[in-house]
Amino acid sequence: MTSRRWFHPSVSGVDAEKLLLERGFDGSFLARLSSSNPGAFTLSVRRGKEVTHIKIQNNGDFFDLYGGEKFATLSELVQYYMENGGQLKEKNGQIIELKQPLICAEPTTERWFHGNLSGKEAERLILERGKNGSFLVRESQSKPGDFVLSVRTEDKVTHVMIRWHENKYDVGGGQKFGTLCELIEHYKRNPMVEICGTVVHLRQPFNATRITAAGIDARVEQLQRENGSHCYGKGGFWEEFESLQQQECRHTFSRREGQRNENRVKNRYKNILPFDHTRVKLKDVDSSAPGAEYINANYIRQPTESEQNEMSSSSENLAQQNNNSSSSSASCNNTSSATSNGSGTPTTYASINQQPTKNCQSCQLLGKPCSQCSLKANESKHKRNESLTSRLQLQAGGCPTGGGLLRGTADEKDLFKTYIATQGCLANTIQDFWNMIWQENTRVIVMTTKEIERGKKKCEKYWPDPQQSREWGQARVTCLSETSTADYTLREFLLAWRGQDERKIFQYHFQVWPDHGVPSDPGCVLNFLQDVNARQEQLQLEGLAPGPICVHCSAGIGRTGTFIVIDMILDQIDREGLDCEIDIQRTIQMVRSQRSGMVQTEAQYKFVYYAVQHYIQTLFQRKRAEQQSLQVGREYTNIKSTSDSQIPLPRAVTDLNNPSSVYENIPKESRPPPTPPRKS
Repeated sequence: MTSRRWFHPSVSGVDAEKLLLERGFDGSFLARLSSSNPGAFTLSVRRGKEVTHIKIQNNGDFFDLYGGEKFATLSELVQYYMENGGQLKEKNGQIIELKQPLICAEPTTERWFHGNLSGKEAERLILERGKNGSFLVRESQSKPGDFVLSVRTEDKVTHVMIRWHENKYDVGGGQKFGTLCELIEHYKRNPMVEICGTVVHLRQPFNATRITAAGIDARVEQLQRENGSHCYGKGGFWEEFESLQQQECRHTFSRREGQRNENRVKNRYKNILPFDHTRVKLKDVDSSAPGAEYINANYIRQPTESEQNEMSSSSENLAQQNNNSSSSSASCNNTSSATSNGSGTPTTYASINQQPTKNCQSCQLLGKPCSQCSLKANESKHKRNESLTSRLQLQAGGCPTGGGLLRGTADEKDLFKTYIATQGCLANTIQDFWNMIWQENTRVIVMTTKEIERGKKKCEKYWPDPQQSREWGQARVTCLSETSTADYTLREFLLAWRGQDERKIFQYHFQVWPDHGVPSDPGCVLNFLQDVNARQEQLQLEGLAPGPICVHCSAGIGRTGTFIVIDMILDQIDREGLDCEIDIQRTIQMVRSQRSGMVQTEAQYKFVYYAVQHYIQTLFQRKRAEQQSLQVGREYTNIKSTSDSQIPLPRAVTDLNNPSSVYENIPKESRPPPTPPRKS
């Protein structure tokens, strides 16, 4: 659980009870500031029709429940008791369960707000991708309820504490503001000055792409608004997509095999080639024939958490070597307004009050800790296991399911599907295609293009007509059936390779992607993906151990990438629930590190957002309807998060109105759940 939006900084005990009873369910909870003990916190949990309040101690070194387990951060404490049911008990032994957080709205929808981001990661992001004057605002790791302004100044990062006190924001003194936006706008016009004399300019926001799944409506609205208001309409979605394009230019991987003379004729487009480190290698071929093992296809998989952490560590070490001393934070983080008191003398704002570090000259000069020492001390007390997707080159090897490409435990790998992204077949690559399908034990093929579009051949027909058989080299394919729905055609094949026992293969051929642009209704894609996943899961239940889902369009990057990224993010929401943090841009960046150019256009980028939003809106409506049905004649029972349920929630099938509540995971209005699509 990476989000911390269960924390409600301005809610009293009475307000907490009202919120939980009106909007929550059995097991719903929130954390808040203690009303009676400054610096402490309270956990409020709904249990049936009552609310229990649990005191959380914060003694400056750790958080605990006045006894028992001790934790470095409030987030770790909450996560522990969520994941370890039965550990939180009343004095009489009754168990208190933390099932579903009651989500608080973000303090702002501005994209410069990054939420629960550590100081270390903020520095890495701004130094790696920002410019001098780039800034972001994040939640304080050490003091829930407060915030930190992180700014790049002269190739280092300055961290400025933002206090939230009595419903106002300030930077340690001086002028107070009603909102974070007002504070930021003020200091954009009136730069701060560090004690050491450096002027802190807020020139351009370093915008976040990571959001809580439940908050996607607000993010889409913000991106749409920026797109319309920016000069030439180039803001919002365009800005995020353009940033993605620039990042890809900085992370290139070798594609030597696809460039070999003997392999060029196997590429549909001469410049769309597979990365060497993730490409599929054919095994049942004549090894003496040059290029026999080549096919224009790549494995695609979400790295496991341990893989992400390992790659993150390597990435951070590399960044430190490249930036050396410039990667440190500011030498001091006390700031002053350059135009503060009218006398010409800057007003000094102190943001941290601790003892200076003896051996640090900056600390001794200031008489208090500089931000670098404070950050180090804070990190030693508040270690967190955060997942970062690295752009470093993945290790060479075979299919991820075999453990060569991306490493992780077997249990972790079971959480993630593996895909094969490939181009549409050419006449001379059909045998190789079926060789790959057989080798990988792929049972489900997803085709997202028509054979001919706008008068151009997009994919060679690699299957026979219904009730017919055809051979391509060692592959014999029989088409058993062909059935059509409004959106796609399902074909069932029997595949035999070198006369071995036949395997049944299912091809899902999506037919309604327009020749130009993207589908107008994301529901058709969500329904399609539901049926694809239902088939893959059914094959698993039958014990067939199906291999990667093979997805292709014409080039194997645009529509192919769009389908894969949408499916990856929906899988994450199903596993982790609506409180999880998703990052569409970063997911695409991760996928592009395995096959270049995935999600090819801004329109496709927008479509990923709209499809995920559509799905989440449907989950909201179903969740509310199911919860209401449980209130009739029996005790309130909390609906399990999607990661706990063995029956996946259906994908969206109709357009829904945006939830109107600021508590985004529990909307006020409700309607019956949509009717699940019929299986073919």
